[in-house]
Amino acid sequence: MGFRLFFIGIILSTLLGAGAYVMKLQKDNAILKGNVIKMESAIADQKNLIENQKKDFAEILDANKKVNELINNLKKDLDDLDKRFSKKDRDIGKLAIDRTKVIERIINKGSDNATRCIEIASGSPLTESEKNATKKSEINPECPSISNPKYIPY
Repeated sequence: MGFRLFFIGIILSTLLGAGAYVMKLQKDNAILKGNVIKMESAIADQKNLIENQKKDFAEILDANKKVNELINNLKKDLDDLDKRFSKKDRDIGKLAIDRTKVIERIINKGSDNATRCIEIASGSPLTESEKNATKKSEINPECPSISNPKYIPY
């Protein structure tokens, strides 16, 4: 009888141990399922973040390209302006003394044009007359490449 009780005890303890082990596996499985759900959510969030970063990067590259084009146009306009001032060894100071009113009018008009160039470069929209200017008399000579898109130098 002692042998039977011992054998029954071993079987019961094995069954209890197996049951406890199965319950532990079920708890672990539930925890792992929760972790998988969290991980899938995190992966989806990361994919969205990566897509947004790609879009932002493309927008930054586009904006950078536009800024570089604007800078190149402004450099070209500055070179053209420099050529106009240094044409035929001009002495602006001497001209200003000899022809005060004419030089004052020219400088004031040039200042107004340069101010408009700065406004446009800073994001101010073009007026209809600036957009449609095609003749040399209609354009802003200080920065025609950004202020008069339809103007083609001849």
